[in-house]
This record gives sequence, structure tokens and C-alpha cells, in this order.
Amino acid sequence: MMTGQTAKPKPEEGLWETIKVVVQALLIAFVVRTFLFQPFNIPSSSMYPTLKIGDYIFVSKLSYGYGKYSFNFNLAPFGKSWISCCNIDFPGRKVLADVPERGDVAVFKLPTNTSVDYVKRVIGLPGDRIQMIGGVLYINGVAVKKERIADYVDPNAEATGLRGPPLLPQYLETLPNGVSYRVLDYKPDGMADNTREYVVPANHYFMMGDNRDNSEDSRFLDEVGYVPIENFVGRADVIFFSISPRATLREVWKWPLEIRWSRFFNLI
Repeated sequence: MMTGQTAKPKPEEGLWETIKVVVQALLIAFVVRTFLFQPFNIPSSSMYPTLKIGDYIFVSKLSYGYGKYSFNFNLAPFGKSWISCCNIDFPGRKVLADVPERGDVAVFKLPTNTSVDYVKRVIGLPGDRIQMIGGVLYINGVAVKKERIADYVDPNAEATGLRGPPLLPQYLETLPNGVSYRVLDYKPDGMADNTREYVVPANHYFMMGDNRDNSEDSRFLDEVGYVPIENFVGRADVIFFSISPRATLREVWKWPLEIRWSRFFNLI
């Protein structure tokens, strides 16, 4: 006889459903992190004022396609035969690859030590001639537009790492393709303000930090140099979390004062 009551699930059935949900969530997170977006945190001041120490960013792996450094493990899901079957015959290019554009902020593996991740801005494309003269960037012999804007406020010396004035000279730089961004240049005639002319090799890129006087980048050939296309991990797209270097993620009691709420979900 029907009573109208539904049978209660057995405890083991409820446990199995919970396990399935957790496994599915972990698989989704794994796929997203491995193939679509990877989080990185910013540990240095080389990209001030665009990126600050304590920023957490999402990097889009689809932006430049997949290569041997796109994944967190050494076993990439394809080899030379896979690339050949897809008719990708460009030296150094990556599977499903697009190319970095001038002005992109990108994460890449340091050419001199591929265990280290760097984040810089794409300045020079293959074949470009790049030079710094008196703190002004020149691309193919033409000075990049550099306009003085309001000083950058740096009361805690995050951008310099040194005790100094809380106001730093700030400029708006505009690349030939129209991309504009802010740069800091607070040391007149700094060691990297006057350089030789660099000629970017084929399939390589010239990367620079926005904090021009505190950035180890392609201007230093022995430390960074030209970055091969296969070393790119992806394009930095958005800041999803940010906390002052005066606190850590573990110091929850400091969050209300040290979290930079205004930087959440800022596009880069």
C-alpha cells in the first residue's frame, strides 16, 4: 500500500553524492587553471603603478595559445607530431597560438632560468629596434610619446623599496599602436635610462617594467634579454584580489585595513 512518503536516502548514498560533487568541482577547477586561467601573485615592484606588490592576477592562457610553459607540469599534451598535424610550422610558435601585442602585460618564463616567472609589458616586437635615450623610449628610431602627469603617491616606499620622497614622477606613455599606460621614472639618468640600440630577433619580444628605475627586464641582456614566444605563459587580464605588503593572507585580522578593495577586478 502506498503511503505517500519518500524513502530516505541511505547514509552511504549521501556520502557518495557528496564525493561526486567534490570530485567534479576539483576537476572543473583543474581544467580552468590548467587550460584557461592561472592565478599569479605579484612579489616585486617592477610593474608599479600598474601592478603592485600583493596584487593577485588572472593570466589568460588562451591569449597566446599553448606551449611547453603553459602548464604547471612538464608533460604537455602534445609534441612535435601534434603540432605538425595541425599545420603549425612557425618556429617557436605555440599550439592554437596568437601573438603578443605591443602594450600587453604578460607572464613569461625567464629565459635565463625557466623555473622563474616574470611579468612585464610587451614593448618590442620581432624585428623592432629598441633604445632608451635620456629616459625616453625609442621604437624604430621614433620617440614614444611620454607626458608628465600627477605624481605617484608612495608613502610606504613600496615602489622604490627605499626611504625617499612620498611623491614620485609619473608619466603617461603611449605606444605607436595607441596603447597608453603609466610609468614611474624617478631617477634622472638612471643606469637603464640610456642604453644601446637593441634589435629584437625573430620570434622574440622585448619586455620592460612600468617602474623604469626598478625593473630587471630585457634591457639587461645577461639577466633577462629577449623573450622567445614559447616562453610566454599568458596575458595578464585582471586583478582579482589585492592586499598590502604589510599583511599576509594568513593575517586575517589585518584584512579590513590592509586589503585594497578598490583594486578588486580591475582590468590590466
